[in-house]
Amino acid sequence: MSRVQQEVLSRTALGVFRLNGQFLAVAEKLAEPAGLTAAWWQVLGAVLPEPLPVAGIARVMGITRQSVQRIADLLVRDGLAVYAPNPAHRRAKLLAPTEAGRAAIARIGPGHAELAARLTAELGGLEAFEETVRVLERLSAALEAVEAAAGREG
Repeated sequence: MSRVQQEVLSRTALGVFRLNGQFLAVAEKLAEPAGLTAAWWQVLGAVLPEPLPVAGIARVMGITRQSVQRIADLLVRDGLAVYAPNPAHRRAKLLAPTEAGRAAIARIGPGHAELAARLTAELGGLEAFEETVRVLERLSAALEAVEAAAGREG
């Protein structure tokens, strides 16, 4: 790897770390009025379309199963989610939002929509925002491919 490639990789990593911190801070502000944390919002959001096992949520979010399990247990404790039987796996229950969980997520909607509109304007329009998303998704896919290839080699 050339020195220039290393510098680009370092700048990319630092930029993504900073962006992650910025998103977490904004998510905490958006989630607070709904009585959620950013992490709770993230886990509840993952199961809005369909119930998922904790391991499936962890895979989608790119975090550890243990972290998701801890949050899922708190969501269930507070009545924002429930564990449901999993027809595909007897022991790995599915996490599903309750009506209270869906209502909490809905309370985030207006602030979320406002932030989306402001970011769209700041980036120069929807097309530019969509291109930003495509680049981030491409970077994520490339990193997954590199890691998978390294796993096969090692």
